Amino acid sequence: MEIPPYPATRPLEIGDKPTLDDIFTHLQPRISELTFAGLYLFRRAHDYHLTLVGDATVLLGKGYDAGRYVLPPLGGDVTAALDVLFDNGLELYGADEAFAQLYLAETGLEVTEERSSFDYLYLREELATLPGNRFHKKKNRVNYFAARHAFEVNVFQPNHRCGCLELLDTWYRMAEHEENASLDLELEATAEAISTAVDLGLEGVVVTVGGEVKAFALGERLNRETAVCHFEKADPFMEGLSQLVNREFSRLLFTDCRYVNREQDLGEPGLRNAKLSYHPVELVKKFRARPIPR
Repeated sequence: MEIPPYPATRPLEIGDKPTLDDIFTHLQPRISELTFAGLYLFRRAHDYHLTLVGDATVLLGKGYDAGRYVLPPLGGDVTAALDVLFDNGLELYGADEAFAQLYLAETGLEVTEERSSFDYLYLREELATLPGNRFHKKKNRVNYFAARHAFEVNVFQPNHRCGCLELLDTWYRMAEHEENASLDLELEATAEAISTAVDLGLEGVVVTVGGEVKAFALGERLNRETAVCHFEKADPFMEGLSQLVNREFSRLLFTDCRYVNREQDLGEPGLRNAKLSYHPVELVKKFRARPIPR
C-alpha cells in the first residue's frame, strides 16, 4: 500500500483543529510539536500535510534543511502505518522514548537521538518561585528589573495584540539575521500566534512598562500535567525582563500543571545554556528513524 496522493494528502487547515484536539487529548503527548496550535502556526515553515495511512492519521513535514519527514502516526494501527511510511522511503522524526521502545526496536531501522530537538521539561512551581540557591541569579535579575521599572503584568487579552506585534517588530529589527534561516519563519509564526491566540486556544502573559508592551509569552496545555510555552519575547535592553516574563508565565497560567515544557534549543549554544540554567528535571528525548539501506 502506498501513501495516498493529493488531495488525500492535503495541507493542514484550521478546520482540522477539533479532530486533532480530540486525538491529542486521547494520546496525551509529551513532545512539544504535538499540539494543534504548534503544528498550525508552523504549517508553512514545515509544509505540514495530513493524510491517512490505513486508519492512522499521519502528519508529513519538512525540516529547515528541506529534508522530508513524518511525525509519529496518531492512533490507529501504528505498526502498519510505519511499515507503509518506511516502505515509501520516508524518515520518522519526533518519536519520544516510549514510542521508540514500542515501535522502533525492530531490526532494519537506523534510530538516532536528535539532541538539538530534545524538549526541556521543568517543574512549574520552580519556574514560578525561583527557590533556593540554584535560582539565586535568576531572582537577582528579576529584582534588578523590578527595582528600576514601574511595570504591570497581565494575562494576555486581544487588546494586547498591537503592542505585542510592535514589540515583535522591534525585536526582529534588533536580531542578528545572518546564518539563521529559520528566523523569518519563527517570527511569522509568532505574529500569527499573537493575532489568532483566542481562536487557537493559546494563553499568555504580557509585561508592560509605561503602558507599552515590553515582553510577552504564549503557550497552551500539552497534556494533563504539562503546559508548553511556544513563544516568548522581551525587550533585550531591559535586564531581568526575560527572567520576569518566564517566571510570570509559570506563576499565573496553568497552575494545575506540574510541569512546563519550554521546547528545544535547535542546537544554538546560547539558547542551550539559557535553558540549562533553569535546571530542567528532564530532557524529553526525540528520535529519528529510517530504514537501513540494503
